[in-house]
Amino acid sequence: MLLGVLLGLVLGTAAPASAHTVLRGADPADGSVLRTAPRRITLVFTEPVGLPAGSFRVYDPGNHRVRTGPAGHAPGRSDTARVTLPGGLATGTYTVAWRVVSADSHPVSGALTFSVGERTAAPPVPLPDRTENRATTALHTIARCLAYLSLALLLGTAAFTAYCRPPASARLRPLALTGAATLGAATTAGYLLRAPYEEGTSPATALSLSALAHTATTRPGLLLLARLALLLLAAGCAALLRRRRIRPPRRVTLAATAVLALALSLTWTASDHAAAGIQVPAALVSATLHLLATAAWLGGLAALLRTLRRAPAGGLPASVPERFSRLATVSVTVLALTGVYQSWRGLGSWQALTDTAYGRTLLAKLAAVTALLLAAACSRTWTRRAARGPVAPHLLRRSVLAETTAAVLVLALTTLLTGTAPGRTATRSAPPVPAPAALPTASVTTLPFDTGAPGGHGRVQITLDPGRVGENSVQAVVYGPDGGLAAVPELRVTLTLPARRVGPLDTRLTDRGGYWAADAFVLPSSGTWTLKATVRVSEVDQATASAPLRVPNH
Repeated sequence: MLLGVLLGLVLGTAAPASAHTVLRGADPADGSVLRTAPRRITLVFTEPVGLPAGSFRVYDPGNHRVRTGPAGHAPGRSDTARVTLPGGLATGTYTVAWRVVSADSHPVSGALTFSVGERTAAPPVPLPDRTENRATTALHTIARCLAYLSLALLLGTAAFTAYCRPPASARLRPLALTGAATLGAATTAGYLLRAPYEEGTSPATALSLSALAHTATTRPGLLLLARLALLLLAAGCAALLRRRRIRPPRRVTLAATAVLALALSLTWTASDHAAAGIQVPAALVSATLHLLATAAWLGGLAALLRTLRRAPAGGLPASVPERFSRLATVSVTVLALTGVYQSWRGLGSWQALTDTAYGRTLLAKLAAVTALLLAAACSRTWTRRAARGPVAPHLLRRSVLAETTAAVLVLALTTLLTGTAPGRTATRSAPPVPAPAALPTASVTTLPFDTGAPGGHGRVQITLDPGRVGENSVQAVVYGPDGGLAAVPELRVTLTLPARRVGPLDTRLTDRGGYWAADAFVLPSSGTWTLKATVRVSEVDQATASAPLRVPNH
């Protein structure tokens, strides 16, 4: 039942991953008009990025693919992506579609345009076949969820067995073996899906030899291979000792288990949010302790639940739940300290707690943790009452089952949290990279909007070219709550000149597959116009925003 709830939550929320790095600038700049054709395209990001196959695709004014050189980094700059262009580019507007992998292992994509000599009607942005593949994203997220669950089950069972010392009747070895086997399968699936996830392609490409070889050269791929190697090594050692009937000293077993737990945890934290951003060394330590404490508490719950179910008729020795209560208390303390630090590091501001997807997911996780703590307090009450005698299993079973249910939800939300852009990144803005000498730019207006519904806010960037009296082209791009490009079912932009009672004039924008545009719109007179945009984000939710727009004669 719990596994079904988990998979339902993952499938119900599977969506394109939010950008985990932000495009800080581009050369040529987005929307610029250059006097001469550039020799290369350079993108600068807020953190180091990886370059999957097909990182750049450039299209000429006729929507034909331009042959480019291989993608690479600028010398000594891992936070850049660069591609060389052929000579003799024709006059007109070019579209650049890009896709990179952020330092915390999540793919990020986008598009921009630049023009040589003069602007022409830009074709639809060719992104449909390069955006997130929903099947790949869902399968990759499920694999990550199962990996978290199985790691908690494996390490938590080991910690429970070592510290709480349950009776032999509990038979916890099958629980640990289930965790290890599921972790191995989920890690293998994660490795196979890594290349399709980075490139936004179908799961059918997972077994491509070139894709598998490329994954082996990336940091996420190497960490997944390291995790598999650790599991195989541990399984081999355990099988050898069992075959030869060797029982190492307890201290040796505990030390080996602790080293394995630490190494396995590092294969997660070294490729997630902790590996990018500010204070990376401290973040890695905090994230590793957070993961180990989570496994000890939540995985230990599963072991305790099994122990209660298999308790002898006389009841469970009171020392077992008492020891687990102490283990859980230490785990909760570590989780609280590291959680506060990681929340501060990920959010960056109080506003990001409600204005970003990361902050809202964090609030949901905190609510689930609160429910988990309440159930744990109930279990602790039963434990204290039975401190002087055997514990009747059925008295604890319900509260522990409630804890386990909340624990699964916490782990699912943790997985979603690692797949969401940190609030500090989503709200970050930095000065753009200076563009080459360009012709006068068009008029650009940004309008914030808010429908009042959850996730129904963002901004619309509207460009009028040349932004003067006469014929203009109009382009509009909608950005969602997390700062990434957003698709909306309807966008209407009008202009009104109140001083002369002209308008509203409808620009008649059409959806061009990633942005909205009108190739020809006439502004009949100069003056201060009112630019108004109506954004519909769902069947019933829409918002209207407006701003003054100065239109000169020349």
